[in-house]
Amino acid sequence: MKLSRIIVLFVLLWACVLGCAAIDREAFNFTSYNLDVRVEPEQQRLAVRGKVTLRNDSPSPQRHLTLQISSSLDWRSIQLNGKPVQFVSQPYASDVDHTGALSEAVVTLPQEVAPHGTVELEIGYEGVMPLDVTRLTRIGVAEDVAKHTDWDQISASSTAVRGIGYVAWYPVSTEAASLSDGNTVFQTLGRWKRREAQAGMDLDLCVGQAQGPERRIIANGLTTGGGGMGSSEPHDSTQTITPVLTSCSHEVFRPLGETVPTFAMAQYAELNRPNVNINYLGDHKSAAENYALASELAMPFVSEWFGAPREKAEVVEIADPEAAPFESGTMLFTPSSISSDARLAQMTAVHQLTHAAFSSPRPWIYEGLAHFAQAVYRERQSGRQAALDFMGLHRTAVAEAEKSLANNSSPKSLSNNSSPNPAADESLINTSLQELYRSKAMFVWWMLRDMVGEAVLKKALSLYHADQDKDPAYLQRLIQAESKQDLEWFFDDWVYRGRGLPDFRVGSVFPRQILGGGYMVTVTVENLGGAGAEVPVTLKIEGGEVTKRIVGPGKGKASVRIEAVTMPQEVVLNDGSVPESDMSNNMLKIEASEK
Repeated sequence: MKLSRIIVLFVLLWACVLGCAAIDREAFNFTSYNLDVRVEPEQQRLAVRGKVTLRNDSPSPQRHLTLQISSSLDWRSIQLNGKPVQFVSQPYASDVDHTGALSEAVVTLPQEVAPHGTVELEIGYEGVMPLDVTRLTRIGVAEDVAKHTDWDQISASSTAVRGIGYVAWYPVSTEAASLSDGNTVFQTLGRWKRREAQAGMDLDLCVGQAQGPERRIIANGLTTGGGGMGSSEPHDSTQTITPVLTSCSHEVFRPLGETVPTFAMAQYAELNRPNVNINYLGDHKSAAENYALASELAMPFVSEWFGAPREKAEVVEIADPEAAPFESGTMLFTPSSISSDARLAQMTAVHQLTHAAFSSPRPWIYEGLAHFAQAVYRERQSGRQAALDFMGLHRTAVAEAEKSLANNSSPKSLSNNSSPNPAADESLINTSLQELYRSKAMFVWWMLRDMVGEAVLKKALSLYHADQDKDPAYLQRLIQAESKQDLEWFFDDWVYRGRGLPDFRVGSVFPRQILGGGYMVTVTVENLGGAGAEVPVTLKIEGGEVTKRIVGPGKGKASVRIEAVTMPQEVVLNDGSVPESDMSNNMLKIEASEK
């Protein structure tokens, strides 16, 4: 009898495991959140009650769905129409949360939800949120380094918590992703952002004030009210919490896709200037003033390129002096040390103010332009070579990302959830990789400026309207109309398709003397890569150099004739303005026999 019971239990458990494994975790999309979030810093505690609406975006009816939160939190209740629904809570390994795992509720609905049908659930969960670097240390990152990257925590002195990709403090539903498995984390987050592109979140965010000075609440949503002190009722919880007062703020995140909802709570002081509002800690007012000055110096340049800011930039100090900065929209979370270097502060301000002045729903435009603006500002400060050196800091990351995509497209490297063509999926209009939509996009904007000219590009950008960008070719048409150039080949290779990077080499050099003195030099350029680009070709001659530009098509050749007053000594392709997969073959010395 005892053995038979064990067998029955085993069968039931195995059936549950098979059922959970078969669930399509990305069948339902969250269309709206309406959450009441209570934070108790002294106890590092978070408690949430509210409603979420989900829509079945799969082609078939669904009766099961999943709700995932950080593994440091516990599900307390899930209800439908005021009645509890059946759910099983289980750990689910995933690096979209700093703990490296999620607390997943597998919900069984009373009846199936048809395609495009919605369901509204009332939810409750709570738990603690200490500093946790598990997902980084288990892949070999030193703990003292990891804590400056995954700095999210609720603490008595200072609280700062980011959303999905860092901490799942609001419910999500994604497939498992691991930092040790290539780009799966970034691809998973990219799918989530695209699915939630039109979702919205309404948040009542409150902090318990058990004792001491008032903590200010700062979040990167649109604050529509709150911020005052008032009496509080304790959340229903297994642990009694009875603060004296609470401070609350109502935040709206809409659309949610490209915003990572983030909040901070501490005893912040405020420095308010026309273009930036800085929230600083303790005696760091001088650092705040330094950043305010950097913003004032950067503002004329940003306005020249992108117009007046649409909104005020916001800076929030992170208590950890070595923390990695984080931005979401026009809000920057950073340690005060960023202001200690005047040049770095100005470059950071340029990036942030560009976001405040120019909006786009497309990451490669929104983030790429902000990085491009930094490069152009660097050029204004110290010349073109300084700007190319700045861009060079991004070049290796771009090349490595493209190489990884090419390697992952091989059949042996594909996992069950992989696309058969990762490189195509990671074109600039689709990519979820920061190395591409930030760094590669910066190069794309720089190349466009080199091709069409600065005045033309500024004019085209002034005509851009984010709400009209419904077609991927919208921006291309604006630039073509102003430049009177056909740029289809360029956008096709660099934006619409994942064709990787070019790889230029000097195929041949043929100099010949011309009447009247001097030389006509024919240079043939080969492009071994898949993407074409307009690249500078420079002849080094005694006492100087001569440069012309040439379009080298992907997997093709092109020739250019350059007139030189003396015999050329060397040919150099690319000054660093075009990212390549291999730049070791861009130079050719002209030997005596060729001369």
